[in-house]
Amino acid sequence: MNWLRPIGLATACAAFSGCVSLPPLEGRLPSVTIEGTAATRLGRTVTPLVRAHPGTSGIATLTDGPDAFAARVLLADAAERTIDAQYYIWHGDMTGTLLFAALRRAADRGVRVRLLVDDLDTKGLDGVLAVLDAHPNIEVRLFNPAVHRGWQRMLDFVLDFGRMNHRMHNKSFTVDNQVTIVGGRNVADEYFGAGEGLLFADLDVVAVGPVVSEVSHDFDRYWASMSSYPAERIVAPPNAGTAAALDERVQKVADDTAANVFRSALLTSPVVRLLLEARLPLEWAVTTLLSDDPAKGLGAAPDSTLMWTRLRQRLGAPRIELDLVSPYFVPGKEGVEYLAGLAQDGVKVQVLTNSLETTDVLAVHAGYAKRRGALLKEGVSLYEMKRPDEPPAAGGADPGSPSSSRLHAKAFAVDRARIFVGSFNFDPRSARLNTEMGLVIETPTLARAISKVFVDSTTAYAYRVRRDTSGRLEWWERRDRQDVVHHDEPGTSFWKRLLLSILSFLPIEWLL
Repeated sequence: MNWLRPIGLATACAAFSGCVSLPPLEGRLPSVTIEGTAATRLGRTVTPLVRAHPGTSGIATLTDGPDAFAARVLLADAAERTIDAQYYIWHGDMTGTLLFAALRRAADRGVRVRLLVDDLDTKGLDGVLAVLDAHPNIEVRLFNPAVHRGWQRMLDFVLDFGRMNHRMHNKSFTVDNQVTIVGGRNVADEYFGAGEGLLFADLDVVAVGPVVSEVSHDFDRYWASMSSYPAERIVAPPNAGTAAALDERVQKVADDTAANVFRSALLTSPVVRLLLEARLPLEWAVTTLLSDDPAKGLGAAPDSTLMWTRLRQRLGAPRIELDLVSPYFVPGKEGVEYLAGLAQDGVKVQVLTNSLETTDVLAVHAGYAKRRGALLKEGVSLYEMKRPDEPPAAGGADPGSPSSSRLHAKAFAVDRARIFVGSFNFDPRSARLNTEMGLVIETPTLARAISKVFVDSTTAYAYRVRRDTSGRLEWWERRDRQDVVHHDEPGTSFWKRLLLSILSFLPIEWLL
């Protein structure tokens, strides 16, 4: 999606009791982040840069999917001491398998690897996780795991819904306590511009400097939390068959034509090479990590620790402009009041989210749709991403292209002075149910870039939602230098719109 390109590398609810119980956690490991003095290649490169910019962290954005994947794999291959990876989704597809293999290669070199994955979407991965966890240098933990495995997982949602409804939505990848990647991407083909089908337009940042230590300590906090369970206590132990199955999976990916096309493209990615050569353009800025208390995963985090509360405090009250990008935008009554208040105070409030034709979660769009009229009435500008014009080519597509993407990036820009990039969606689930994380970056350069390309991209790749003189919604788009007006949600059927209307009336907003 092109609105992200100009800021690329070229620019420097309480839980209730159920009847399912998890294994006891006696013997839980304490925080074990390594703070030793042994220098790594990354450390030797990064340390002089950080010393030359005291009090700030170096930031580079990852807008291109293959670049974002290459950065993770190549950083894993450059690791000499530690890798800490924390993800909401990790699929066993091409990119997931290749990154699993990269972690194992690092462990074979003696690197200590810790992998923390939310257990909601690990179906079919128990064998892989068991094999990795059996490696002497790899530890795997699962966040809020299901006790029942396989098809019986749904029993946990029935019997222990209060716990299972809280998920770890965090995403970070930290190497040698020197470099971290934080943002919106999970580990799966659709997030990295690989494979066929619709892909996600997303945004990560590479960071060096003081904020990396904040991310490392935050990982320790989650690793030691009461919701994180050693994989060996949850999944069946590996055997020769499961180990061979992982090797076979890796080999199958290595032999796949589409995978080889994708891997060849990775060879041209400059991210890690430029970083190791101290030539990666970095924006040096005061950068702060915001993250939920992991106790939120049990519905036990105090309101004062919630990330949404602290994010508003850290970003400050917008005085001129707020650009908000969220793929799953469900403002609720509280959010409408907040954004309406800003608009009434003269702040230019603009929101970019998915349209009905591009959303992959209809219920979430219903939660947004019921609030559109109120937001527009109060002066909030709404833009909805268009459906791709044509499917991507086999073997992958450019995720910066509007013809290949659904929106998945989560970013706020305030007064063209500071930005937030992370996992937080502007919805009740991010605010109250899931744990989230992200970086607040005090950077007029990137904030101005986001604001500028927001305007440019919404004209080309999004519908502008408006109200006609009678108050009905209209969707405006610019096509062939002419304005085209749709009086129903464009690109959708009557039945889909009917289902959306029905969902809008259901009292499910708190779950979205």
